Amino acid sequence: MREMWTTLASMMGIWAFSQSLLQALFPPEVRFATLKIIHRICNWFSAYCYYDITEIDGVNTNELYNAVQLYLSSSACVAGNRLSLTRGLNSSSITFGLSNNDSLIDRYDGVTVHWEHVVTPRNSQTFSWRPLPEEKRGFLLRAKKKDKSVVLGAYLDYVMDKANEIRRKNQDRLLYTNSRGGSLDSRGHPWESVPFKHPSTFETLAMDPQKKSEIMADLLDFANGESFYQRTGRAWKRGYLLYGPPGTGKSSMIAAMANFLGYDIYDLELTEVHTNSELRKLLMKTSSKSIIVIEDIDCSINLTNRKNNPSNKDSNNYSVSPPGSNGSSGEDAGNNNNNNNTITLSGLLNFTDGLWSCCGSERIFVFTTNHIEKLDPALLRSGRMDMHIHMSYSSFAALKILLKNYLGYDDEDVEKQMLEQLEQVIERAEMTPADISEVLIKNRRNKDKAIWELLEALKTKADSNNNAVKSRGNMTVEDEEQEKRALLVESPKEGVDDQLKEKCDEEKGGHDANDDEKVL
Repeated sequence: MREMWTTLASMMGIWAFSQSLLQALFPPEVRFATLKIIHRICNWFSAYCYYDITEIDGVNTNELYNAVQLYLSSSACVAGNRLSLTRGLNSSSITFGLSNNDSLIDRYDGVTVHWEHVVTPRNSQTFSWRPLPEEKRGFLLRAKKKDKSVVLGAYLDYVMDKANEIRRKNQDRLLYTNSRGGSLDSRGHPWESVPFKHPSTFETLAMDPQKKSEIMADLLDFANGESFYQRTGRAWKRGYLLYGPPGTGKSSMIAAMANFLGYDIYDLELTEVHTNSELRKLLMKTSSKSIIVIEDIDCSINLTNRKNNPSNKDSNNYSVSPPGSNGSSGEDAGNNNNNNNTITLSGLLNFTDGLWSCCGSERIFVFTTNHIEKLDPALLRSGRMDMHIHMSYSSFAALKILLKNYLGYDDEDVEKQMLEQLEQVIERAEMTPADISEVLIKNRRNKDKAIWELLEALKTKADSNNNAVKSRGNMTVEDEEQEKRALLVESPKEGVDDQLKEKCDEEKGGHDANDDEKVL
């Protein structure tokens, strides 16, 4: 035993002497160059290449590090034995991640890569404009050299796309509205936001299933069509016009679209926009993957059809007015001219389809109206409102969706005779989904009563519609003449003068004809 310790001490002495001799004979520069050459030789014969992805790149945060962290969370929750759990701000779910100095194997398109989360203490606090964390964090990516082009190209792009998808899925969607009077918030943004919690989905939307499938397919084609829009030279945006009677689910459709795609919603209030310049600035401050909504556009701004309004035929200016106001004239118009906001039709058109509309990507414009005939055709053409969606009264297919939503009834849960009666009366009743929903909500505790109450309401509404049609059909000629006279009285002076002039010309022509007959 003593001999073993003596031999070990002798070897350690020889090692210390050799190390001192090497340091004396070879300066540090030579040793560093030798180690560098040895490292290069090892790398030359090695089958792997290594990539460091640090948390902080200089003084800025490395976005690739955050993306890799989110991407690996989807694999770590399945393959990892030791996980790091986090929940971010405005997040609705818990994310999983690799713990310190843990590793994970990932596969992509036949390529196997090795990820390692490297965490080491920071040696010294260097000078920086902002405090740095006490630990140096980063990911070490190891892959085979033959797969280098795939890893640096398609794989990292796939990691970024997957991370963005996970981020949108975990983060709550936001509902934005433009600040009153164009004011800015504390961060200098013209939009104010709240979490968007609307539960509407395409599954619960009361609409014909075939029509819903077409809309969902169109939305998916848009969301996945980046390469298509680039190839065709079009701005990556799309416009939808929702029109129909009140209570047909236009707002629910917008919420379903946002939940389906995972987009934020920007609810634009036109009455708070002063100029076209402010309208452009609001567009510039919207983010990609968002839905820009203008609800009841026919009520928030006077965009009447120029073909039906000769006074606006040569003018693109429309004054913004609150719903229900018909504007003012005379002295009142002059006094309120400075208080009312005014934008131009061309400004709104450029907002949806001009050069400024492409300052961003993957945006959807949605306009809603109860009266499509009041809108100017220039606003409705393709390229601005690409898809027109008619939100009509409830059909039988929509009624079955409402019964399932509110009562939990499928087709087999309702008597066949009752379904036949509902199918016969639903089209003639012309009831909106909102009206039908109210009947079902009132009686949801007694499902059988709810069905009967709904049937009675539909029959009552259908009879009322039939009586209205009959009364209009029985209108006498005298009533029609009285209605024409009333319309003439309510029409503008110019229109009345033109009609009177035409009538006078007709009478004059009649008198001339009589005179000719007398002469003959």
